[in-house]
Amino acid sequence: MPRRLWAILAVAFGVGLSVLDSAIANVALPTIGLELGISSADSIWIVNAYQLAIMVSLLSFSALGELVGYRKVYIGGLMLFTVASVGCALSSSLATLVLARVMQGFGAAAVMSVNTTLIRIIYPKAQLGRGLGLNATVVAVSSVAGPTLAAGILSVAEWPWLFAVNIPVGLVALSLSRRFLPDNPVRVGTHRFDWRDAVMNALTFGLLMASVEGFSHGLDPRILSAGIAALLVVGFFFIRSQLREPYPLLPFDLLRIPIFSVSVVTSICSFLGQMLAMVALPFYLQHEFGYDEVATGLLMTAWPAVIMVVAPVAGMLVERIHAGLLGGTGLTAMAAGLFLLAFLPEHPAPGDIVWRLVLCGAGFGLFQSPNNSILIASAPHERSGSASGMLATARLIGQTTGAALMALLFHIVPDDSTHTALLLAGGFALTGAVVSLTRIRLPLPEGLARHKR
Repeated sequence: MPRRLWAILAVAFGVGLSVLDSAIANVALPTIGLELGISSADSIWIVNAYQLAIMVSLLSFSALGELVGYRKVYIGGLMLFTVASVGCALSSSLATLVLARVMQGFGAAAVMSVNTTLIRIIYPKAQLGRGLGLNATVVAVSSVAGPTLAAGILSVAEWPWLFAVNIPVGLVALSLSRRFLPDNPVRVGTHRFDWRDAVMNALTFGLLMASVEGFSHGLDPRILSAGIAALLVVGFFFIRSQLREPYPLLPFDLLRIPIFSVSVVTSICSFLGQMLAMVALPFYLQHEFGYDEVATGLLMTAWPAVIMVVAPVAGMLVERIHAGLLGGTGLTAMAAGLFLLAFLPEHPAPGDIVWRLVLCGAGFGLFQSPNNSILIASAPHERSGSASGMLATARLIGQTTGAALMALLFHIVPDDSTHTALLLAGGFALTGAVVSLTRIRLPLPEGLARHKR
């Protein structure tokens, strides 16, 4: 038992590391943009570079974990992330910072691709919901620490120190992971890692996200058209190749499971709304209502803080209440909070903002653990790596699209971009709620179904 607890702590530190970094960067975007002399739209690249790197490599890392071991992939990702954090802290321009963030993204992709699979290995099947609830709590704690830590650091130091805090956390995570994470049986036989498919996977997702980004930043239509054409060609050959594979990078075999595919759509909608709101809120609070970056960071802490309470409770409730109902209820509450944020009074007091953020956080916390439980439990055990990768891919598709959509809004509605963003975020959350509720009619995976009474 003590060894299991140390293994859980190792996973928690790694997951917390990647979330902490993202949360810190989001809050600090206006400050970093001002000090580097770049526009609000260009500053989004500090977030998008990280997300894009994860997107193009995540499924490849999850497949690699099934072949060489989840532990090896996890530890390698931690090492790369920690080294890249040093690069971020030493950056003096947008170009060098974006490059370091790309390397961070590759490291985070390796960590994210296998972290839920490691939880499935560490926890007994009957307690998977609790394990994923604890994982969601760790994410929430890191999110809480992110804005608060950003606020504290920016009040006494320059922005490079925001990334330097990753280094000691990374070293602790590495030490624990090397000592306590369990090995997993790897697939042997004729199946080998297909580098051609890995490259096509990266090109497909890279071109997809680049096309979205190019459109949002007003790229030359001729260049954009060429990129979309390349996407269609590469995507066609990639999908054709994947459909013939017994162990595809893009898990079409898992997407044929109805409750799995519906859960993926729910996840995309929810994270799209969340990221759109999280990127918009610092600009909204600072530019519309005159809060400084320190106050903004402290106010935004309310959202993830309440997830710390709700997520572990939701992880236990999934053993008694249908996960689709929990997810639908949670996303409805999140949508209500986002709509209320969009219609703040002209001079809102901190309390006016906080209770709305609490509603968003409570709703998101109620959704996250049950949804992740369905995604992981509905996959065969030998396909856990792919399920974990797909879970993270759905999250990243939503988050990357949300950040790109925010950049687009800066261009097309510059005078009302943040208000529009919050309305759209609420709409996506409400869509996710409707999709989640459709799962009530679908059979639950074995590990969850036996607890349903």
